[in-house]
Amino acid sequence: MKLRPARSVRYILSQSWARYSVKKPRKNYVKSLPHTSLLIFNMGVNKPNYDLELTLNSNQDVQLRSNALEAARQVANKHLERELINNYYFTVVTYPHNVVREKKRATGAGADRLSQGMSLSFGTPSSIAARVHKNQTVLRLKTVSSAKTVARDAMRRAASKLSGTYTITMSQIGKAA
Repeated sequence: MKLRPARSVRYILSQSWARYSVKKPRKNYVKSLPHTSLLIFNMGVNKPNYDLELTLNSNQDVQLRSNALEAARQVANKHLERELINNYYFTVVTYPHNVVREKKRATGAGADRLSQGMSLSFGTPSSIAARVHKNQTVLRLKTVSSAKTVARDAMRRAASKLSGTYTITMSQIGKAA
């Protein structure tokens, strides 16, 4: 079945649902954990000579699915690899813990008779999402200050793949004396 649009799970409306235990499966609230699309969190080379740090901060409370975070990671990393070869360190800060549930709906002729069930049913796990709150950092990038425009463009491209509105913050990394 196709993935539902992000607008159906974008807002944080209820409590988190993330309890999954490998050691004690009988104690699980989540019986089967969906896989996460986001597997790589650190990209580039972590050098000590970086003097510029950019962060992508959320302007609102939003829930981001793992496939949206993976799309943002890929588009930013691809741009950075093409423009700044091994001269950046890019990190995905948030981790998707929350399990998103969906109630399967029948469509087509006669679906009104088949889909009559509990109006607020619990649903089955469909994907994993990260709960991001206001002013929380989603992505972090370290680079040299001469690559400021390329780094800002990479963060802007990543923000376009995510739900909600974001602010790109630049700061100088202080040298230890």
